[in-house]
Amino acid sequence: MEALVADQTLKHGNGGVKVSVVACISEITRITAPDAPYDDNQMTEIFQLTVASFENLSDMTSPCYSKAVSIPKSVATYRWCSVMLDLECDQIIIDMSDHPKEVFSAMETMMTLVIDESDYVLVELLSPILATVRKDNKNVSPICWRLGEKIITNCAAKLRPYLMEVVKCLGTRLSDYAPAVAIICQNESNTRQNNHHDSGLGEHLVSFL
Repeated sequence: MEALVADQTLKHGNGGVKVSVVACISEITRITAPDAPYDDNQMTEIFQLTVASFENLSDMTSPCYSKAVSIPKSVATYRWCSVMLDLECDQIIIDMSDHPKEVFSAMETMMTLVIDESDYVLVELLSPILATVRKDNKNVSPICWRLGEKIITNCAAKLRPYLMEVVKCLGTRLSDYAPAVAIICQNESNTRQNNHHDSGLGEHLVSFL
C-alpha cells in the first residue's frame, strides 16, 4: 500500500505504469471497502490519476486496455464517487463525465450515483451530459446519446429543478434535445403550477376561516 502511493510510483511518467497503479489501488479498495485505504489528500491524488487513466479506454489495442476497463467498474462497484463528493472533488467529477462511452454500465452507475448523492447539481456537470442528448448527436454518437438519456432519466427527480435553467444558460431550446428532457421539464412546470394553485387555495381557506 505504501509503495503504490510513493511519489516515484504515483507520479510515474509512463502511462502504462499509471494504469497499473490505479488497477492495484482498485483491488486494495475492494479489500478495505467501505473504508478508504488512504488519507484524504492521497485519495484526491488517486482520483485524479484514476480519471486520467480513462483516456486509455479509447485504445482497444493498448496493452493496458484490460486493466483500464477494470478501473471504472471498480469505481462504480465500490462507490468511489461518494468519497469524491465527500472530498469536494468537483472538477475531478466533471472530468470523469467526459469519458462516457467505453464502459457503458459503469459510467451509468457512476454518474447516476454522483447526481443522486450531490447536494446540488453543477452546471459544469450537467452541461456535458445534456450535450450528449442533443438531437444532432444521436446519429453521430449513439452510445453517448443512449448513456446520457439513461442518466437523465435515472436522475429525473434530482435534475428536474435544474434542467430548464441550464438549457436557458446554454442558449438552447428543449426541442434541441432528446424527448426525455422536455418531458422532465414539463413535469417540473406542472409541479410548480400545482404548488402555486395549492398555495393560493390554502390562502383562500385561511382567509375564509
